[in-house]
Amino acid sequence: MRFSQVSLILATGSALIPHANAWGAVGHEVVATVAQMHLHPSVMPILCDILNYKGDCHLAPVAAWADKVRGLPQYRWTGPLHYIGATDDYPSETCAFPGEKGWEGRKNINVLSGIRNTTSVLEDYMDLRKAGLATESDDDAAQVALKFLIHFVGDMHMPLHLTGRDRGGNGIKVSFDSRVTNLHSLWDGLLIAKRIRTLPSNYTRPLPFPEVESHLRGTIYDPYIRRVMWEGIMGKYEDELDSWLSCPAEPSVQPLQTQWEQWISWTFGRRIGSWIAGSRLTGGGLNTDDETLCPYHWATPIHALNCQIVFPKALDEPPYNRVSFSGTDEHACNSSNKALEVHWLSRPRKNPYLELDTAQYSGVIEDEWIVEKLMSQGGIRLAAVLNWLFADMEESTLPNRTYTL
Repeated sequence: MRFSQVSLILATGSALIPHANAWGAVGHEVVATVAQMHLHPSVMPILCDILNYKGDCHLAPVAAWADKVRGLPQYRWTGPLHYIGATDDYPSETCAFPGEKGWEGRKNINVLSGIRNTTSVLEDYMDLRKAGLATESDDDAAQVALKFLIHFVGDMHMPLHLTGRDRGGNGIKVSFDSRVTNLHSLWDGLLIAKRIRTLPSNYTRPLPFPEVESHLRGTIYDPYIRRVMWEGIMGKYEDELDSWLSCPAEPSVQPLQTQWEQWISWTFGRRIGSWIAGSRLTGGGLNTDDETLCPYHWATPIHALNCQIVFPKALDEPPYNRVSFSGTDEHACNSSNKALEVHWLSRPRKNPYLELDTAQYSGVIEDEWIVEKLMSQGGIRLAAVLNWLFADMEESTLPNRTYTL
């Protein structure tokens, strides 16, 4: 299949559906940096070539690219690819993923399908590249797909981008440190910003691991990444890492296909064909999952956090359920460094919204390392996908801390 055909399939979208992004730039860059630390040695040169890097090459600078371009006319259609929501989902009262009424929005235009589609695009591109058939337009399309893939994997690990309630929490005002914000912005950046502000000072010094330090860029969040790596990925999560990449085996008996579905699968291949044909296979009716790559399976426990911790029950109880707030953003977020600075520099003041900088809320999130685990999972899974797509496994044995699907 020519790469241009896959690009047309990927580009099937609608500018009428509200757009969104997830994490702030820092969150996305942390995920990308963790992923880079776990790439096979043969992968990074290929990624740098696709991204057309000049000089030092890092994944972090392109991790938030998809948010920066979403307002441009040629990329407005990509907005719905940043999130997904189920019609029956209303945490913390109900947790449906997807529930009897299925998914909101247009079929197959969501963050989980986005991960599957960009992965398929890059898989086909590599076939063309290895055969010496890739054109300049193929190279350009692969660069776009790679940037979206890096971003979408980060998006999937932000719980509020897996629910449509109140535009992913944008429509719910809350208080944090006696300053007014909204639930989405709190998870998008403020929880991370507080962790960075309160890091132990010993993480300002380099770790004795070149495989970690060589991928840091001298940013304000380098100490945070060191802590995530040392205490998380190399510490409390070390025995879990392989399980983060597991996918359920496909059913031994697949549903019968119609003649049209058989033709589509034969023409475009099973993965793209099943995506076009319908929702009778795997992945919550999305056709995103197989035994190797399974974004729906990975996202399911992340979505469950919306009922477990993200949406406190008090939001739907007096007096907070009577607080009126009509936001202007449509399932979007404002998580720039400037916005975070404005929040912390603003004066704390009494307000009518539920305070979430408490031991029962932000304290639990910090103690259980919920945000750090989500970004660790995002980094490990992104690395595994990129290794699966691009690694030359015959070139060398699999190094330590290198994962693939």
